[in-house]
Amino acid sequence: MYQAIRRLVFTDCSCATDPSQTYEDLFAKLDANKDGRVDVAELKAGLAAMGIASGKGAAQKIISSGDDDKNEGLDFGEFSKYLQEHEKKLHLTFKSLDKNNDGQIDYMEVKQSLADLGMDINQEEAKKILQSIDVDGTMTVDWNEWREHFLFNPVTNLEEIIRYWKHSTVLDIGDSLTIPDEFTEEEKTTGIWWRQLSAGAMAGAVSRTGTAPLDRMKVFMQVHSSKSNKISLVGGFKQMLKEGGVASLWRGNGINVLKIAPETAIKFMAYEQYKKLLTSDGGKVRTHERFIAGSLAGATAQTAIYPMEVMKTRLTLRKTGQYSGMFDCAKKILQKEGVKAFYKGYLPNILGIIPYAGIDLAVYESLKNAWLAHYAKDTANPGILVLLACGTISSTCGQLTSYPLALIRTRMQAAASMEGAEQMSMNRMVMKIVEKEGFFGLYRGILPNFMKVIPAVSISYVVYENMRSGLGIQK
Repeated sequence: MYQAIRRLVFTDCSCATDPSQTYEDLFAKLDANKDGRVDVAELKAGLAAMGIASGKGAAQKIISSGDDDKNEGLDFGEFSKYLQEHEKKLHLTFKSLDKNNDGQIDYMEVKQSLADLGMDINQEEAKKILQSIDVDGTMTVDWNEWREHFLFNPVTNLEEIIRYWKHSTVLDIGDSLTIPDEFTEEEKTTGIWWRQLSAGAMAGAVSRTGTAPLDRMKVFMQVHSSKSNKISLVGGFKQMLKEGGVASLWRGNGINVLKIAPETAIKFMAYEQYKKLLTSDGGKVRTHERFIAGSLAGATAQTAIYPMEVMKTRLTLRKTGQYSGMFDCAKKILQKEGVKAFYKGYLPNILGIIPYAGIDLAVYESLKNAWLAHYAKDTANPGILVLLACGTISSTCGQLTSYPLALIRTRMQAAASMEGAEQMSMNRMVMKIVEKEGFFGLYRGILPNFMKVIPAVSISYVVYENMRSGLGIQK
């Protein structure tokens, strides 16, 4: 495939002696109408004629990236500048892959490089990757082969894609049902992983505190709002302010923040163990295995800290003077209702992990692939706004799917503390809500839940980045 470009342009001699002459020869071959400018059609046709297979939209991405004067084409200066900058990136990547510094990349170095980034592949897969670049059939790739293969590939390398598009759970929206972060072996051995978890926990704490009034309104509407007792946002806040003042808007936030650290730690440790159990070749984690391991880890963490979830709901809904604090709340629940009360609503909570984690992961991967296919130019780095948008949309879709289960969980948690409230099973409660309020009765309180997503994501990201800097984590 790439022999043509080697013969026509990239001779070892010309590359070594005069790169500008190489660019000039290549530009002349691509500039079919000799107007001193290469447009998308000429680039696409020229690359095809030279046997270079470019991906969908690659020509447009290259032109857009190098077109400084925005005239929908590259003159020789723009063309040379683009190639020079792109070659620098390619050379840095080549050097990072060439582990033994012998000027060649073999399949074991490909395997090791991807493993360092948290993507474990077997030897056969590594050989296939190498063979797609190896022109002379030696099962090694030198600098010329590497450059020839990627020079007109607008995405620089696979490492960028993995590094930039790691699905991070630091975008805290108050629901800890997401699949845990994955860390490379280097991050684990250097101790960076615990600093990243600490930064994420702090970001979650600040984010949840900042959006606590909306979270309390969500719980308030989930439990008290109905067809016969409609509660608006304004009306709900007025009721809470009248009953307990401004400070009452943060009821339940203390325990909501306290449960972040133990839940994160348990989930991370359980996730690592479940991955080992599910992977047969000692580390290669496929998407469905990651989903299963993440869901099981979430269930394990939720089981361990679930009494704190029940207390959070009770403290959020409490009236002035009902509880003096967390310990008083736990004591009164234990005395009046027994140990079982600390696990009310447990079943819908656990069932909610599966749709949330599954939809969140699937939507994120789909959005990532769509962006890379349509908008990637000379880098796979989408920028922070795109990452935040993808994370927000995927988490919101996950919430939308699992919200009815979250509502049922909250009502079951709160039922015993409400006078005259009937104690019901999950199935019976679902049937009663649908019968009395219709299907949308299962979505009571979703408006304040959605309203808190963007500020929660924004706050958690800003705090996380500042914590990373403070803890000395390299970016």
